[in-house]
Amino acid sequence: MKRTLEYRPWRQIGCLTVACVVSGLIGIAGDTATHDGSGPQQTLSVAEILKLIDVDAYHVPPLPLMTNKNYARSAADVEPFGAVKPFKEHFLAQMEYTGPGRAIPEPEHVDTVKIGFLGPIMPTVSVATGGKSHEENLGIAMLRGCRLAIEEANAKGGYLKRRVPFELVVRNDNGLWGASGNEIIDMAYKEHVWAILGTIDGANTHIAIRVALKAELPMLTAGDLDPTYIETNIPWVFRCIGDDRQQNYILVDYLFRKLNCHRVAILRSSNRYGRFGVREIRDSARRLGRPIVVEMAHKVGSRDFTMQLDRIQAADPDAIVYWGDGEDAAHALNQIRARGMKQPVVFCDRAVSDEFLKIAGPNAEGVVCGYPWNPDRKDPKLDAFREAFKKRWGVEPDTYASHAYDGMNMLIWAIQTAGLNRAKIRDVLAHRPDPFPGVTGDIPLSAALDDAGEVFLARYENGRWKYYSREDMGIPSGPVIERPRVEREQASIR
Repeated sequence: MKRTLEYRPWRQIGCLTVACVVSGLIGIAGDTATHDGSGPQQTLSVAEILKLIDVDAYHVPPLPLMTNKNYARSAADVEPFGAVKPFKEHFLAQMEYTGPGRAIPEPEHVDTVKIGFLGPIMPTVSVATGGKSHEENLGIAMLRGCRLAIEEANAKGGYLKRRVPFELVVRNDNGLWGASGNEIIDMAYKEHVWAILGTIDGANTHIAIRVALKAELPMLTAGDLDPTYIETNIPWVFRCIGDDRQQNYILVDYLFRKLNCHRVAILRSSNRYGRFGVREIRDSARRLGRPIVVEMAHKVGSRDFTMQLDRIQAADPDAIVYWGDGEDAAHALNQIRARGMKQPVVFCDRAVSDEFLKIAGPNAEGVVCGYPWNPDRKDPKLDAFREAFKKRWGVEPDTYASHAYDGMNMLIWAIQTAGLNRAKIRDVLAHRPDPFPGVTGDIPLSAALDDAGEVFLARYENGRWKYYSREDMGIPSGPVIERPRVEREQASIR
């Protein structure tokens, strides 16, 4: 029996309010399928999903909705509000799309099937980026991965139902909030793209996904690791890369549980990437009773860290966490070592780069970084991708190119499977019964449509990066959360 719901268009009412309203609507969602947080484990096949979503504008398909035991693999002793019962635990139950979009028919005439790309590919200057933009090398890598995926799909026949090619619609993310929103509007209503991949900057992505929500357009990021990206809990928003929250948790366990550090300092860039990148390290340290002794910020592109390091050195930390761009990280590391400071220094994933190694030189030996995947895996898909990428572009693919390639292939698969209907494209992505087999590894989506796959540590040893899982390095974990806290407390009351 089909369920009927009144359709009420969303209203853009601000960052925090949208997250609360969206999460609050979980209570009216359909049947749920509970699993342990490792990704979708549904009983429905893709064929069954396609039958269920074949509805008119007045009905909502009874798709099973995921629930997770915890959010982003958090241990009980670093979980927020561990000492009190929260009014609502967000992001553990999947949001339901209740709009009429599934009833929109495919267009009669299609020359190409357009997919959008939004990323920093041309230098700009803006207040939002703190001056001159600095992520073009990352955006260009993403664009190359997307282009390769499109070219390979077209070589296999393009959009198979119509035998027309895929077309990549490329827009520059210039670091201005309003401009990034305008680009999404242009792609959604003028170019008529069926989905969008982008972008990297956390602030710009937040604006873009709210426009995508209003336009009811699937948007997937392969480069924005900002934890708050997925905390909007928008049912049109996806991520195919492990975020900074997940990397924070493995670094926290490495520093506090394996190395037994008690006094950790943080040095980070003063932009959104640095500020939100270390948030869970700072919060987890406090919850473990070992608060961060000092946190210092610097402008993006700084080359003199004297003031910051004076204060960090005076605090006499056991270890230092750095979060920022690879070049800045290398200069900071060199100045740390020049002072005779021998503490372990751990970095974010952007330090795993040629620029970092070139500048840091011998100081790079032994450096440990959080990393969203294991490039050393033995996988024929990964080998074939590396060969094709190097042949096409003349360079080895980095993490941004690799995840963008996976993300674009996820969108292409969804379009091939669901047809030219944005809501149905969203449905097959959000309710896919098994992880997507990417070159970066299997990509299972959580209830919040975030990549719930394993994250790793990268360590520079004898002239190369080596990648280690938690088990490889013997990193202990905190107590495992078996059920959501509210469910546990209700059970104890009974």
